[in-house]
Amino acid sequence: MWLPLLGLIIGVVLGLFFEFQVPDEYRNYLSIAILAALDTVFGGIRAYLQNFFDIKVFMSGFFFNTLLAAALAFLGVYMGVDLYLAAIFAFGVRLFNNLAVIRRILIGKWFGEKEQTDQWDE
Repeated sequence: MWLPLLGLIIGVVLGLFFEFQVPDEYRNYLSIAILAALDTVFGGIRAYLQNFFDIKVFMSGFFFNTLLAAALAFLGVYMGVDLYLAAIFAFGVRLFNNLAVIRRILIGKWFGEKEQTDQWDE
């Protein structure tokens, strides 16, 4: 568990001390890659908390989502249409959905899981 945290700390420190700029023509691709990675990570956390995490699904989802989003962005650049926005929208919606589910699961665990009842049944 400590290895990903160590990698994150090293990455943040390197990012603070070294100036790195992404060329303008690659910024759309980088934004899609970052969103694909975040979507996969939060989807994996959600699956782990719901007890159905599978590393094969996790890894294949990461690469498939990234490749599909990059292909959409490339096709959009080729056609002169901003198709990468569709990938950003889709990843953004999934990201916030996964975060909402993770939040509900963690709140349920922290405050004791109560049996969910409808408020109108009283």
